[in-house]
Amino acid sequence: MPHSKGCFLPSATPTPASAPPRVLHVTQPADGGVARVVTDLVRVQREQGMQVSVACPSTGGLREDLTALGCEVIDWEASRSPGRGIVGESRRLAAVVSRVRPDVIHAHSSKAGMVTRLVVRGRVPTVFQPHAWSFEAVEGTAARLALTWERRAARWASRLICVSRAEQRTGSGHGIAARWQLVPNGVDLERFHPDGPTARGRPAPARESPLVVCVGRLCRQKGQDVLLAAWPEVLRAVPGARLVLVGDGPEEERLRAAAPPSVTFTGALDDPAPWYRAADLVVLPSRWEGMALAPLEAMACGSPVLATDVSGARESLPPHLAPRCLASPDDPADLARALRSLLRDTESLRALGRDACRHVRAHHDVRRTAALVADVYGELLGPETIECREPITT
Repeated sequence: MPHSKGCFLPSATPTPASAPPRVLHVTQPADGGVARVVTDLVRVQREQGMQVSVACPSTGGLREDLTALGCEVIDWEASRSPGRGIVGESRRLAAVVSRVRPDVIHAHSSKAGMVTRLVVRGRVPTVFQPHAWSFEAVEGTAARLALTWERRAARWASRLICVSRAEQRTGSGHGIAARWQLVPNGVDLERFHPDGPTARGRPAPARESPLVVCVGRLCRQKGQDVLLAAWPEVLRAVPGARLVLVGDGPEEERLRAAAPPSVTFTGALDDPAPWYRAADLVVLPSRWEGMALAPLEAMACGSPVLATDVSGARESLPPHLAPRCLASPDDPADLARALRSLLRDTESLRALGRDACRHVRAHHDVRRTAALVADVYGELLGPETIECREPITT
């Protein structure tokens, strides 16, 4: 990886004579799962003594959450999709990088990964974390262009972090030659745990009508339309079942129009944990993922989970639960079958929830995730201290 002449790189675990590493996170999503990953990672990294800045859009809740942590947040306006605006986005990010002078840059999501790598081009150690591949989200020409870009841009990432083995297999199987690192997603176990308020503000009472909860951005990726298509069949088998969709997004109006009276929309919430605890079953019917956070959060709260068998889902679950707790993606009939099977056995659901909670606490603590990321930084930065850094220009 080329660096400026005469520059040296610091250690991610600095000696007393060296300063903590300067980390710049760059993210386009300022809400949803990516924003939660960034927030949790920043919190732990600041506790570890790292100097952390985040460049992100001013919209969404990320800026407010990071400011509350005492993190420097720099406005970086960027759209979700590539377009003519990428020239201005690149210039703005170049200015951010030149001002912050980071020792390592960690880019989250495909758009931030695109702009960061175009701007930096290997002159600063760069970690790219796609959080699901962009070429899986589109079709036809757009998918081919996205894949071509990822293949070419891999050389500008010092490490490419995947949150699941399946995500890495997808990338390498599509010809992306990267320096891979597996870092499974984790959740804040001090926030997500079985003991706490439910959505009713009190311990959930025993009830004959099961409650199914789906937490996620209301968009095509998360597959709430598939869940609504499956729901009439669930109601025929389990009369009185109720469904709550937690979140907002571009598909909200269309989903509301298609939903029967047994479906409730909460809108966006700062804390989904009370709904996880209130649920008899949490479902995530995604079409694609890297490793979704919502199932991990739900399991940490002691709730059983049904997910579609996309990247990361199988790796999120205790191995013995996969046969019962996975359904085919984009398949309303198979999702309805799995929902019926689980909802008919409430005693089994409670046991599944206990097993799931133990699994997440053992394998998906966000502090373990942060430690693995710190190891990646340490491999890149080495034992020396930066003495100079050339400005980044486009």
